[in-house]
Amino acid sequence: MTTTQATPRTPVPARCSFLRTALALQALTIFVQAVSAGLLLGTEYGEILHSVGARVMYGASMLYLLAAVVAWKPGGGSPRAVGYASGFLVLASVQVVSGIAHLSALHVPLGVLMFGASLVAVVRR
Repeated sequence: MTTTQATPRTPVPARCSFLRTALALQALTIFVQAVSAGLLLGTEYGEILHSVGARVMYGASMLYLLAAVVAWKPGGGSPRAVGYASGFLVLASVQVVSGIAHLSALHVPLGVLMFGASLVAVVRR
């Protein structure tokens, strides 16, 4: 009787690269949102730029979740990235809703938290 030993799957480098790229894109879009928030206070086009940036940032958060799932499920990576990406998407959702409702007391600190958390995630990857 022969036994076969299962070997742990290692993540495919291309999938990890996709995850890193998606995470870096999300961090970049959050930074652009901070810049456009400053423009929102002083220019007439700042509101449009911040509104468009919110949609791009939300899309980047969804892309990060997709990349985390692809790196985890078929790629054999850690499911921890899916948890982080899901958390970022929840924070992005709260961020968008609080921005639409003009709840600056929640919107601004949450944006700072998201930017800091995304930088930590980029450095840890």
